[in-house]
Amino acid sequence: MDWSADKIEAFRKTLLAWYDQEGRALPWRVDHDPYHVMVSEIMLQQTQVETVKPYYARFLKQFPTAAALADAPEALVLKAWEGLGYYSRARNLQRAAQQITQEHGGVWPQTADELVKLAGIGPYTAGAIASIAFNQPEPAIDGNAFRVFARLFCIEDDITLPKTRRVFDTLIRQLIDPDRPGDFNQAIMDLGSTYMRAKDPDAAHSPVAAFDASLAANRVLDFPVKTKKKPPVVVPYYALVIYSDQGYLLVKRPKTGMLANMWMFPLIKRTDLTADTLDDARATAAKMIGHAVYLTAAGTQVVKHTFTHQQWQLTLLTAEASAFDVTDFGGRWVQAANFDELALPTVQKKLIRVAIK
Repeated sequence: MDWSADKIEAFRKTLLAWYDQEGRALPWRVDHDPYHVMVSEIMLQQTQVETVKPYYARFLKQFPTAAALADAPEALVLKAWEGLGYYSRARNLQRAAQQITQEHGGVWPQTADELVKLAGIGPYTAGAIASIAFNQPEPAIDGNAFRVFARLFCIEDDITLPKTRRVFDTLIRQLIDPDRPGDFNQAIMDLGSTYMRAKDPDAAHSPVAAFDASLAANRVLDFPVKTKKKPPVVVPYYALVIYSDQGYLLVKRPKTGMLANMWMFPLIKRTDLTADTLDDARATAAKMIGHAVYLTAAGTQVVKHTFTHQQWQLTLLTAEASAFDVTDFGGRWVQAANFDELALPTVQKKLIRVAIK
């Protein structure tokens, strides 16, 4: 940090004047309610703003307070979250609401150090809630903040390394406006999504162009420094599309792990098979559901779905059967017309579109 006190003050005034005039009008900015801030920030993780807007409105209508969310059945919460993906966010959001109501007596922690103790609340979200809802001078360091400040100061540190966050935290604490920390953080978010976006930035017309060292050095696209992600690991599955006059067989995913408690067609991980053959899949399916069904390959239909670190490749196997008892392994028969009543992950919806015409 080599800026003078006068330059820091000029930067704050320039940034906040622009934000006052051009800041995005977003539904979660109409007030500073900590519950509203928490819901929006959790939804915005890994999800675009335009996608979040309708979900945010529906979610608050259904669960208007932290207490309402804390008391809701998990299945109802997952259904409200359906389509946003990364369902652990919804579970953690509900757990955080339960901590606030049950452990804190409904009184919100107001510092980042206390907020980070809530389920699913990391340093960024804690900083966002503390600054926006409680006017605490806490940095909210997300991808936008990394990009903006890396360019402003030509920071060469790799932002994928955990230790780099400390570099940015130390820097931003010297810059953040002590009187309007929430607006400062939100202005950085808006700046990072407009003039200083990752691709096709317009740094020359940025309201803080005069402070941008990367622009002066003609190195805007060199920052932030970021190691490329490893490609997701391919995980092959068989997806069992078994139907009877009572509907399609769905099973509930385990309580922990990926897509916990969500409903899907039964899945067999192909790497778990002794020999990756159709006969082996039939034998494994019989053990899984306690009933022999004659599975057949559904042509060459393969559904692909990419998570953060995995890509599932699901080969469809189909079977028509007489209805049998599926309660012992947590299954249920569901008519296609009733799928919408259950919390279904996006990958299951893909399977339905391919399997059911």
